Amino acid sequence: MKMLMKTALVTTALVAFAGTAQAQTHQTTNQRHYAATLPIPGLNDIKVTNPSTTPILKVGPFVLIPSPQSLADTAVEQLEIGTRYTATSTAADNTEAATQTVSNTFTLTGVVNRDCSFYAGNTTAARTIDFGTIGVRTGNNENVNAAFEMAGPATAAIQTLTAGCNTNNSVELSKNDIRGMVNANPGGYDTDEFQANIPYSVAASWTGVGVNSVAAGSAQGFTVPTTGNAGSVQQGAWRSSMNIDFNAPAITDRGLVAGTYTGTTTLTLRAL
Repeated sequence: MKMLMKTALVTTALVAFAGTAQAQTHQTTNQRHYAATLPIPGLNDIKVTNPSTTPILKVGPFVLIPSPQSLADTAVEQLEIGTRYTATSTAADNTEAATQTVSNTFTLTGVVNRDCSFYAGNTTAARTIDFGTIGVRTGNNENVNAAFEMAGPATAAIQTLTAGCNTNNSVELSKNDIRGMVNANPGGYDTDEFQANIPYSVAASWTGVGVNSVAAGSAQGFTVPTTGNAGSVQQGAWRSSMNIDFNAPAITDRGLVAGTYTGTTTLTLRAL
């Protein structure tokens, strides 16, 4: 009885070897190789690689014929037929899909504050333009129609070498009184023959570009006339020297009432 059982087991093992000697999927992480020289004359040596682990015959939950790998292991371990070689390896997989080219975009950002500049001297005195004596015709030999009229125009020129804005901006000129320089305490006078104000124009000039323009700078400027009170022009970012010219034409149809004449003009560089 024992001999019959052993013969049956040997026969089953031989079937396991012979029946699974077929091409298997190559797996580098789990290798199982079997080789045997059979003790039965007429049969060749058997080599099996990575036999299947699926049962040959299974009915419901019952395994009637084990998998080829189980049969091969039985032949090697219990029947001591042939030999076995195993190799296993494990390694962590990539944490995400591997790529041969990686591209990243870096955004650099920062803020430049909007600023306008105008160098107007070191003290407030630098911004007071004193004409001194505004000459009038005082000769006793003057015709009555010319007496006390301005002897000539009054002019002033201001230049700064540093002016401009680093963004779109508005250049503005504004007089405090449309009448120009005004004598605030003239006393009484004949309005047909005298006046207590001196009209003047003011002009600004610089090198710049129009608002939102991206171009080489060119001559820019505007004038507030003697009859005007204010003016402005919009510009793109600019920096250059700036000239401001005042001109009070000689008054020739009326005389000037004696006294102090004062007027102010405000230049504003306003970021837009």
